[in-house]
Amino acid sequence: MKIYLVRHGQSGPNMQNVYNLKTSDINVVGIKQAEELKELIKDINYDVVISSPLVRAKHTAQIINDNRKEILFDDRLKERDGGDLEGKSKSLVDREDYWNYYSTTNYGNEERIPHLFERVANFIDELKNKDYENVLIVAHSGVYKAFYAYFNGIPKDGKFLNIIIKNCEIKEYEL
Repeated sequence: MKIYLVRHGQSGPNMQNVYNLKTSDINVVGIKQAEELKELIKDINYDVVISSPLVRAKHTAQIINDNRKEILFDDRLKERDGGDLEGKSKSLVDREDYWNYYSTTNYGNEERIPHLFERVANFIDELKNKDYENVLIVAHSGVYKAFYAYFNGIPKDGKFLNIIIKNCEIKEYEL
């Protein structure tokens, strides 16, 4: 099975360097990015689209789904829950530490990285039992970090800040 993982289009909070709200949608640039991605992937014969149910991912999935396949929504593909950090400046935390798998620092009630990675791994493991050839997944930067860890392991230093996927960038995995 081939997995095509896409990060949602740009949102306002992405540009303001703040933690996204659960209700953040893609902005005009994000819509343009999604339309460009739709053209780029038009020849991929995916069986299904599976998306995070958060607005920015859902909107991106609707735009890029040129093949008009069913879109399924899965809570395990939601971005890492920032808890009290939602809508606040990213400068309030040590970003290197925030995205360190081994960090024990709490910045409030944010979701811990091991929990994020575990729920995404659970999703991927379940996907193995599906009869798909090609799957298009629309999610978030944190979910990409979890995919990266699933397929490549946890770096020795536990650091994931520089493991990035740009808005509407696509990564391919073989499952």
